[in-house]
Amino acid sequence: MADELTPMLRQYRAMKQEMDGDALLLFRLGDFYELFMDDAREAASLLGLALTHRAGQPMCGIPHHALDSYLAKIVRAGRKAAICDQMEDPKSVKGGRMVRREITRIVTPGTVTEEALLADDADNYLASVVPDGKGEGFVVGILELSTGEFFCERPDGRTALVEALRRLAPREAIVPDRAEPAPRDGEVLAALSEAGVRCVTPVDEWYFDPASAHDFLLRHFGVASLDGFGCEGVPALSAAAGSLLRRVGEDLRRDLGHVRSLRLRASAGFMTLDETTCAHLNLFPVPGGEPGASLYEALNATRTPMGARLLHGWIARPLFDEARIRARLDAVAALIADRGSLTPLRDALGGVRDLARAIARVSLGRGGARDVAAISASLRAVPALRERLARAAGASALLADTLDGLRPLPELTERIDATLADELPAALSDGGVIRAGFSPELDRLRDAQRNGRAWVAEYQAAEAARTGIRNLKVRYNRVFGYFIEVTSSQLGNVPENYSRKQTIANGERFTTSELKEREELIAGAEAHALQLEAELFEALRAEVVARTGEVQAVAAAIARLDALCSLADRALALGYVRPEVDGSDEIDIRGGRHPIVELLPGAERFVPNDARLNCRDRQIMVITGPNMAGKSTYLRQTALIVILAQIGSYVPADAARIGLVDRVFTRVGAADDLARGRSTFLVEMQETANILNNATPRSLIVLDEIGRGTSTFDGISIAWAVAEFLHDEPRVKAKTLFATHYHELTDLALAKSGVVNCSVLVRERGDGIVFLRRIVEGPADKSYGIAVAKLAGMPEPVLSRARQILANLERQEVAGAPGMPAPAEPAAPAAAGPQRVRRARPAADDRQLTLGF
Repeated sequence: MADELTPMLRQYRAMKQEMDGDALLLFRLGDFYELFMDDAREAASLLGLALTHRAGQPMCGIPHHALDSYLAKIVRAGRKAAICDQMEDPKSVKGGRMVRREITRIVTPGTVTEEALLADDADNYLASVVPDGKGEGFVVGILELSTGEFFCERPDGRTALVEALRRLAPREAIVPDRAEPAPRDGEVLAALSEAGVRCVTPVDEWYFDPASAHDFLLRHFGVASLDGFGCEGVPALSAAAGSLLRRVGEDLRRDLGHVRSLRLRASAGFMTLDETTCAHLNLFPVPGGEPGASLYEALNATRTPMGARLLHGWIARPLFDEARIRARLDAVAALIADRGSLTPLRDALGGVRDLARAIARVSLGRGGARDVAAISASLRAVPALRERLARAAGASALLADTLDGLRPLPELTERIDATLADELPAALSDGGVIRAGFSPELDRLRDAQRNGRAWVAEYQAAEAARTGIRNLKVRYNRVFGYFIEVTSSQLGNVPENYSRKQTIANGERFTTSELKEREELIAGAEAHALQLEAELFEALRAEVVARTGEVQAVAAAIARLDALCSLADRALALGYVRPEVDGSDEIDIRGGRHPIVELLPGAERFVPNDARLNCRDRQIMVITGPNMAGKSTYLRQTALIVILAQIGSYVPADAARIGLVDRVFTRVGAADDLARGRSTFLVEMQETANILNNATPRSLIVLDEIGRGTSTFDGISIAWAVAEFLHDEPRVKAKTLFATHYHELTDLALAKSGVVNCSVLVRERGDGIVFLRRIVEGPADKSYGIAVAKLAGMPEPVLSRARQILANLERQEVAGAPGMPAPAEPAAPAAAGPQRVRRARPAADDRQLTLGF
């Protein structure tokens, strides 16, 4: 079969065998990137391309200038692409020889660096997971190629591994490609699948060899040991980190010069937030979700992509360290106190580009002149940032450190500005990158080009006058160079010294010896100018790359300043207060508000509420009240205020004292997980089991209904037992907000000293109700389910019948005769009476929109 292929298709197949076999090969042919054979079939479907044939083989293609937009589709689908470029000018290839081509890069979901393929406010991680040689733990290696961030974490078990992977959300993970699976390989693959990592790439097994990986890391960083990074002596850590660098550097052919350090990121010192909690509390936007309906959107007033990504990371990993929390709060307080500097600071930040990714692209060899100019523009903003930050930095150690990291690097900006033109083309090959006056030789070549063009204009005028062909034109294209174009009606006036070059639809194209000679001079000057520009730009790029570490340090300082300024701006704009964070077991919030709900457009006036919890006499708050009254909002706002405080943010309250919380658990609502064959009730029970097995006295638990997916008696029994366990088990004994429609649970307060009853205040108006949104001490004595059904527009016959059944149930409960009453004749509507639910199935979840009320 191979012998039947054309030379070009044989070259394609050879390239395909050379590269990562799982990637689509984009093969440069002139102005197009073409795909052939099986790749063409897949790409045609994936990218919506027309499938044609060449030499009997399927093919499809994309214009070279549209490469990034098609790469984005490939990456979003979790696939990889290998870019094969022409390494020589086809015009220079003689004798039937094939144009030399090479695979210049392989783009995978976890290694994209192209600006158009990356989200400004989210990291793009590539992960490697290695079982730790000791115990049940793992090491997760993480590389963010677009910024150079490189770190490892050490989850202490499978559950912690899944939680870490969900929090980090890597776009791609690499695993060893073994002939025989190792004992714990299955655990790693299962964890990656459970965490939703779509792209898992097998790579050579020896990449994960600890000794080889350790040696690779030493050579990459140019050090004698990894002690300076705190990573020496852990074979699994070397395997996880080294395998990532080797994969990206050797297989994907990427320059890793901008990866300057490796960190071991401890799990201690941070609050744990699992995927369930993040979803239930709406910490981050979800695709297709309501705009503005997340904590991140409520807090994000950053002015730079770097600051946005850092703020995202702070929300995903709140602190569990008093000193660090206090340092952030001090920084926010200092910025708020110096309001006169805050707005100018944020204005100055608005002039900063994505410095972290720009320097990474330049270091990777993917950055063009515009990236280098963006680095200069960003660095030029640093002196203004320093000047405006100086006063506030005196009141905050964290701001003082940030100020110290804001190094303007004037020599670098001056070098860039002196070299590059003010208006830069999209590509170096377009010319015009280097500033006029920077290189006398380049200026001379450009003058030759300009003079040549002026000569062509004069030559056209002279020839038109000499021949009498008034519409004679001297034109240029890249295939034929310069030519004289004459229409068919004027061909009789063409002089003898014109040599025919090409026939076109409405005339002929000619050349002359004089025009050929001038063309060679102009083309030579243009080619030399472009070559010289490329050399000058490469020299500049090398100087910028040499300062990569310094630029990255400035980018990190700008990101921190931007995130802190965002927190200060939101605190001022939204009326937030500084929380007191300490090592106590108290959560005492006065006048707390929901940071998301209060900002929703068209929302009713928000009613603040207090929350008091501790591990002694107010450990479990059992909260009752009707649907739609605000129980779920109250639960969530309390958890969000705790998270905000431990981020180092001010909080939406009149006052707040937050004892450090190690983890926030939520069990809110439920839905079928059909993909994994889990019913609503099973999901609910699994989430509850996770809480009971992992909570500590430092945890905060939010339970919005337990036992609703089964029979009433089963549900009450489970809910009661869960509450007792949380109260009585010393290992757990966590602060808990427990909303329920099972009024039986209010009796827990009679037997358990740490249980208190609270309810949502409701005012009756005729046979309807008004929600006051106020949390008060004591249990609710009514459920108002039928009144809520009326608000929902339930037909009156249904409401009437429901009232009859409710009255019968209540009479039977009093008489001790359980059982559903037989259907009765219709009766006149009765006013809604007390709705005790000791024998009635509970009502629907309290939920409104995506946030939950």
